[in-house]
Amino acid sequence: MEGDRVAGRPVLSSLPVLLLLPLLMSRAAALHPDELFPHGESWGDQLLQEGDDESSAVVKLANPLHFYEARFSNLYVGTNGIISTQDFPRETQYVDYDFPTDFPAMAPFLADIDTSHGRGRVLYREDTSPAVLGLAARYVRAGFPRSARFTPTHAFLATWEQVGAYEEVKRGALPSGELNTFQAVLASDGSDSYALFLYPANGLQFLGTRPKESYNVQLQLPARVGFCRGEADDLKSEGPYFSLTSTEQSVKNLYQLSNLGIPGVWAFHIGSTSPLDNVRPAAVGDLSAAHSSVPLGRSFSHATALESDYNEDNLDYYDVNEEEAEYLPGEPEEALNGHSSIDVSFQSKVDTKPLEESSTLDPHTKEGTSLGEVEGPDLKGQVEPWDERGTRSPAPPEVDRDSLAPSWETPPPYPENGSIQPYPDGGPVPSEMDVPPAHPEEEIVLRSYPASGHTTPLSRGTYEVGLEDNIGSNTEVFTYNAANKETCEHNHRQCSRHAFCTDYATGFCCHCQSKFYGNGKHCLPEGAPHRVNGKVSGHLHVGHTPVHFTDVDLHAYIVGNDGRAYTAISHIPQPAAQALLPLTPIGGLFGWLFALEKPGSENGFSLAGAAFTHDMEVTFYPGEETVRITQTAEGLDPENYLSIKTNIQGQVPYVPANFTAHISPYKELYHYSDSAVTSTSSRDYSLTFGAINQTWSYRIHQNITYQVCRHAPRRPSFPTTQQLNVDRVFALYNDEERVLRFAVTNQIGPVKEDSDPTPVNPCYDGSHMCDTTARCHPGTGVDYTCECASGYQGDGRNCVDENECATGFHRCGPNSVCINLPGSYRCECRSGYEFADDRHTCILITPPANPCEDGSHTCAAAGQARCVHHGGSTFSCACLPGYAGDGHQCTDVDECSENRCHPAATCYNTPGSFSCRCQPGYYGDGFQCIPDSTSSQTPCEQQQRHAQAQYAYPGARFHIPQCDEQGNFLPLQCHGSTGFCWCVDPDGHEVPGTQTPPGSTPPHCGPSPEPTQRPPTICERWRENLLEHYGGTPRDDQYVPQCDDLGHFIPLQCHGKSDFCWCVDKDGREVQGTRSQPGTTPACIPTVAPPMVRPTPRPDVTPPSVGTFLLYTQGQQIGYLPLNGTRLQKDAAKTLLSLHGSIIVGIDYDCRERMVYWTDVAGRTISRASLELGAEPETIVNSGLISPEGLAIDHIRRTMYWTDSVLDKIESALLDGSERKVLFYTDLVNPRAIAVDPIRGNLYWTDWNREAPKIETSSLDGENRRILINTDIGLPNGLTFDPFSKLLCWADAGTKKLECTLPDGTGRRVIHNNLKYPFSIVSYADHFYHTDWRRDGVVSVNKHSGQFTDEYLPEQRSHLYGITAVYPYCPTGRK
Repeated sequence: MEGDRVAGRPVLSSLPVLLLLPLLMSRAAALHPDELFPHGESWGDQLLQEGDDESSAVVKLANPLHFYEARFSNLYVGTNGIISTQDFPRETQYVDYDFPTDFPAMAPFLADIDTSHGRGRVLYREDTSPAVLGLAARYVRAGFPRSARFTPTHAFLATWEQVGAYEEVKRGALPSGELNTFQAVLASDGSDSYALFLYPANGLQFLGTRPKESYNVQLQLPARVGFCRGEADDLKSEGPYFSLTSTEQSVKNLYQLSNLGIPGVWAFHIGSTSPLDNVRPAAVGDLSAAHSSVPLGRSFSHATALESDYNEDNLDYYDVNEEEAEYLPGEPEEALNGHSSIDVSFQSKVDTKPLEESSTLDPHTKEGTSLGEVEGPDLKGQVEPWDERGTRSPAPPEVDRDSLAPSWETPPPYPENGSIQPYPDGGPVPSEMDVPPAHPEEEIVLRSYPASGHTTPLSRGTYEVGLEDNIGSNTEVFTYNAANKETCEHNHRQCSRHAFCTDYATGFCCHCQSKFYGNGKHCLPEGAPHRVNGKVSGHLHVGHTPVHFTDVDLHAYIVGNDGRAYTAISHIPQPAAQALLPLTPIGGLFGWLFALEKPGSENGFSLAGAAFTHDMEVTFYPGEETVRITQTAEGLDPENYLSIKTNIQGQVPYVPANFTAHISPYKELYHYSDSAVTSTSSRDYSLTFGAINQTWSYRIHQNITYQVCRHAPRRPSFPTTQQLNVDRVFALYNDEERVLRFAVTNQIGPVKEDSDPTPVNPCYDGSHMCDTTARCHPGTGVDYTCECASGYQGDGRNCVDENECATGFHRCGPNSVCINLPGSYRCECRSGYEFADDRHTCILITPPANPCEDGSHTCAAAGQARCVHHGGSTFSCACLPGYAGDGHQCTDVDECSENRCHPAATCYNTPGSFSCRCQPGYYGDGFQCIPDSTSSQTPCEQQQRHAQAQYAYPGARFHIPQCDEQGNFLPLQCHGSTGFCWCVDPDGHEVPGTQTPPGSTPPHCGPSPEPTQRPPTICERWRENLLEHYGGTPRDDQYVPQCDDLGHFIPLQCHGKSDFCWCVDKDGREVQGTRSQPGTTPACIPTVAPPMVRPTPRPDVTPPSVGTFLLYTQGQQIGYLPLNGTRLQKDAAKTLLSLHGSIIVGIDYDCRERMVYWTDVAGRTISRASLELGAEPETIVNSGLISPEGLAIDHIRRTMYWTDSVLDKIESALLDGSERKVLFYTDLVNPRAIAVDPIRGNLYWTDWNREAPKIETSSLDGENRRILINTDIGLPNGLTFDPFSKLLCWADAGTKKLECTLPDGTGRRVIHNNLKYPFSIVSYADHFYHTDWRRDGVVSVNKHSGQFTDEYLPEQRSHLYGITAVYPYCPTGRK
């Protein structure tokens, strides 16, 4: 090189030899795709099945592979850029989360990859060819000079070729053209194992993927690269792991950098026969000659280079040639015998400690133990800083790039190109998250101008703060009342429990304790994530179309220690949601509220706490549409979630469907005065769809008012103006999920020019590597330390929740229950107790006055009416049987006028009742009178005379017995009206089984057979089944069928001991119009017409609110239990539907039409009802059922399936009850629970036959029936199929276990082994919810830990039966 290129550099001969070797390489360009290891089916590769979450069959290695300290003979390759020594769990258990995984993992590019529809392929094989082993050996020796004799005996290769990211299917949208290619090679010589990750130029076109789960509102998650040992055996503790990437920039740099001197190639020592604490990276690479601003006198971090922003212009591939290099004599091994260690933590940004202070590795084990030392050159006192063209990392000796380039005999998979550049246009492709500002030349202008009437055009890149801004909606300044001085002694409970109270001259103030922040009345732990729940209502004109919505859900998640705020609003109507995409200030409020604070600055929560009003007025240009947004914070709930209400009114421009909104990073100035904050700014946004790109703008005026404590001295140092830097802005609307999402990354600090070159401490810009539940403490320069937030424990980089309830570090008193929360806990009083003033002690609740007992009610006299207490001072009145009225006034009913008695009896009316007496010559109870047997007539003649007397009444269809000449019953009896015939015994009783229908040959009636025990009738079988449901003894309000001696239904049926009665036909079906009100008994004998009754009130549906919730059945009602995430919102539980006289058992939900379906074993029906306001129940199956229990809905095929435990059948029908058919009626004893997998077309059910319990499966049309589980099973009451995890799970009341298995019966595992008495179960997100007869409530269990997390006990304590989860969308499980 020319002399001026080296002018000013230190003498090169003073440098260790290895510092210069990266510069001696003849070719240091990025890896060409042809230079990957050979792959393809012609090389013997196996092809992984295409799909979204596929796993290879087990690959049995010819020689075991060492990974960490263990040896493995099996490998699995997954679609999602990962290799493991065991089969993978469902992808949502690891793809959407950061390292470490809980299973062994080698991840060259862990992300949500989808190869469906031919979008790439995944190939893998074991290889022992000399060419492959030779190239692997050369790479390893280059990266690990001490392993110069490493000679692998076998290698395993996995190649992801042109694979795409998973994308939600959208109508009319083409799949992304971004495709990735990368490769992993595992090489072993029987003693040591090494991994090579290869990333060719232009091989990483997408850098991460978005999580699938609808409740996860994170931005794109960068791909994870690294290694993980998996969980340790002791209590599932976290094992060692090694992570190489943490941001998109670090992923982008994978192909531009290296740890062995060849851009795009990375080498790691991953296992050995000797103890290996953690993975060791190649320690002699150059990280590809990347520029660095870190002096050589400080330890070097791979992450420092990976996190830097490189492009082709600032990468020196050709910096110094061999002729100009001078180096010290000596062997490479001698140069490596220094004492410095390379920082391979890859979780910190820039480590500026001197070498003597940073000489150990950071292996990321939970205990923080050292990796052991990777030796490198001793740089202390030898090296002066180089100019910006220098390189700081050692590289392997005698590495010739051409010698490493493979020469394959098969044609390369890419066309030859003699001038390959990393990107097709020769320039860098910007990262999605690193979009440069749209207006780099920004000017900040402070102006004072009126509140409205801004008609001046907006200046591009100008940010303004009106010093006298006043939106005008909420200008009241909140103040404490100081007329009568209040002190802490009587008011300290107004402070947060994490605050202390201080008395001042004019009153008291609250101040947050150390490690907490806020305004004293509301305090949150520093460093911990925060959550927001709320409701959004709006009256908008989208263009000229009015759109209204009320109380839709808003949820926000804030990572407090780096300023990220994610907001999701569900179920806004599509036109409004699309039009609101540019209005990121809706979620931007939480960015200001919880922004990362720079020194001397405070975010909104530090000032306003959780009680404030945020008014915004937004004017769009050029149309000058104006919309007003008011957000009112209403404090923190018991779990420290901020509650907020949002109201949106006005007009917004119409945004067509499928258009996306893009907003560049921006800055805003906030002006602070007493109890108020104002800001005015302008913002540009672009709307894009395909090649269409439109740019619009709006001006926003903001006014935030809150309460301050005026008694404390004012802080003179607090700035009157602060600048909010919003680094990333993200807005997205998903039409299928109907969710509008915003995400912003925020920092708040003093007003500064962008050109300030001073390095920023990672604590202030969010680039630190502290855990999301940890506080970042800034040190000198860019040094910092991490400390877990209050309620968490760990080393600051890895923090876990501290269970205060288990450790005893809580303040819950007697008669209370401690409930652990993330980072905190809460106390709940047991039933019958309430909190005292200290909110920790539970005291006995004094029962309220009962008007029915103390005589203060207004019901009629006790002999005429009864008083029903409803709690508190409320009651109702109901007339007793025999009286009519409203309960306050009751009059006697003359039952004799209703012909209640037998025709051969006399009726006597009495107050509230009546009596019947048979006339002379008859005997009986007055309702049935039979001629006196002392007469000369035979029983046949007496019955004949009695039946003939009934024909005097119109409509009577009594059978008239036929007698012979001696007055005995003829053996053959036929009904004169119906034509039925049957045989009778000498006493005139029908011989069972002899009845024949009209028109058929009458039965042959010979001598009466010997009496045998008849089979139970339908009435008797139904009665026995219900008694079993009731546990043997029914309550007074529970229905039990009444049967006569022959097992037939008695015509009059009543609900327990209540006054609700009705008539039934011979099959037990209710006769319409005969159901009575209290005090009125229907006449069910055929001689009297039924009385007229008033219609019963409609059992209307009380509609639930929008969101995910549980529905459970309890006797005659369906209960509603909403979920906040996966937590039970017990205070919002209510009754959805009440169905008097029913026993509802099975329940399921049709997500497409928002209909709930249920089975009723009392009514022997299957019914449904819409969840819309005022919807009425509709019976869809009302015949051929005795005990319908389990019910499952296939929302895709519009079919329902159910079990009948008395008929021992499994049936199906369309959702309207049509096309009904029996699927199975054999080999069933007690079928109960049933579940459907509509995606794969499978049906599952349980049979709790006590002799041989089992779980079976078949196709949905009844084919391929087979037993799935029949060992170690007792009473499998509950069954659920999770479409996301593809697991079939059941709750067993016999074994007390909650277990899961794959659909084919393999992979069976126990989730929990100490249930009480489960009946039904459902799966949602990472929790199970089951009804329990021992607890008479709903119990939630975490899927992963198997721990009970919560329970809900309804006020009315009785058995709960079925349970189901209602999503705001249809689940989209995957095959």
